[in-house]
Amino acid sequence: MDDTFPDLGSLTDVELKDLIQQLSAEEVGISYRRRLLHGKIDILRAELVSRLRRKHDGGEEIISGDDVARLTEILAGRAGGDPAPDAN
Repeated sequence: MDDTFPDLGSLTDVELKDLIQQLSAEEVGISYRRRLLHGKIDILRAELVSRLRRKHDGGEEIISGDDVARLTEILAGRAGGDPAPDAN
């Protein structure tokens, strides 16, 4: 589908109805795909939580010192990319 929006004044009533139907069908497909992706994300998150619980129950360290250091860098704006803007 072309991403440019048509000149609505130049469309006949039939063309306008066809375009509405076409875009509605496209939206249904996109919505379906989005729901599938959300379901997959939910399954992956549940698996991650399950693994973390097993580690915790087994006495393993869930968050390492490296994790804390990395989070500190992210929060301080030093984690690659553009440096944090000056507060001055």
